Amino acid sequence: MSAPLRLVLFDVDGTLVDSQGSIVAAMTASFDALSLPVPERQAILSIVGLSLPNAMAQLAPEQSDSVQHSLVEGYKQAYHAHRLEQGAASSPLYPGAREVIEGLHAVPEVLLGVATGKSQRGLDALIEAHGLERFFVTRQVADHHPSKPHPSMIDTARAETGIDAAATAMVGDTRFDMEMAKAAGVAGIGVTWGYHHRSALGGAVCVIETFDQLPRALDNIWT
Repeated sequence: MSAPLRLVLFDVDGTLVDSQGSIVAAMTASFDALSLPVPERQAILSIVGLSLPNAMAQLAPEQSDSVQHSLVEGYKQAYHAHRLEQGAASSPLYPGAREVIEGLHAVPEVLLGVATGKSQRGLDALIEAHGLERFFVTRQVADHHPSKPHPSMIDTARAETGIDAAATAMVGDTRFDMEMAKAAGVAGIGVTWGYHHRSALGGAVCVIETFDQLPRALDNIWT
């Protein structure tokens, strides 16, 4: 009898890759272009994971919808330019990420996917830059879903793969990831190397401190 299929979904920014340099630079350029005060670095990192319209609404709540829209478009342009200039170096993989992804991918009953606040263009470029095309069978992005923590990304990934909620885990670094996992009825695994403090990951089933702890964490959840 074959083992049941499992689904492991990864957040991207702050979980798979350290893109804070690009994010802060692009946000700074976006606010500077409109001569607006640039939010503090910690404030910028606190909204990572949200879709851009939601992020700008939190960073510039006093601005009109049209100004917030201009900030979103400015951010997209600046981030794209930064990525073209630096390539994979703009968002390096965290230590151990590739090895764990390859190890999980080698297990026949484990399927991998991503659920990210990035755009389709941004995610595709990042996956290509790091040579990760063959690993993720489902890719959920902000273009097609409500912002985290709405469960739409996880629900759609499960529908695409046919995996039950009890056999699905969401790995992420922010409270938005953990709240999304809870809303979708799946296990949330928090990571401490990203952009939200460990105290924000209270909704996680467990919290890990290094990538190599993930396989055991998954085994503990599913056994």
